[in-house]
Amino acid sequence: MAFMPMPESQKSTRQTLPPPPNYIPAMPEVSYIIDCIFEYTYVWLWNGESFWFYPTRVEYEIVTGLRWTGSFWISYGIDPRLIRAVSCPPIPTLY
Repeated sequence: MAFMPMPESQKSTRQTLPPPPNYIPAMPEVSYIIDCIFEYTYVWLWNGESFWFYPTRVEYEIVTGLRWTGSFWISYGIDPRLIRAVSCPPIPTLY
């Protein structure tokens, strides 16, 4: 399974993130998760699953961050070999 709980040493008091955008971006032909660190990121996995993710750490064997459940963010870790594509589109701001 791709889920790995975040180690206690990485857990900290965080500010709550607002929900991700309410649209699904187009899947790019080429993408790299490292380019999306600390950005709202839509992830497509090789098994067909897809979700919004907020990556906070990228290592050789694991990408950790927050996954949107549809209601709230949860700590989440995934093996980068399971990721098919990612998209971190620019988020419009009010100013």
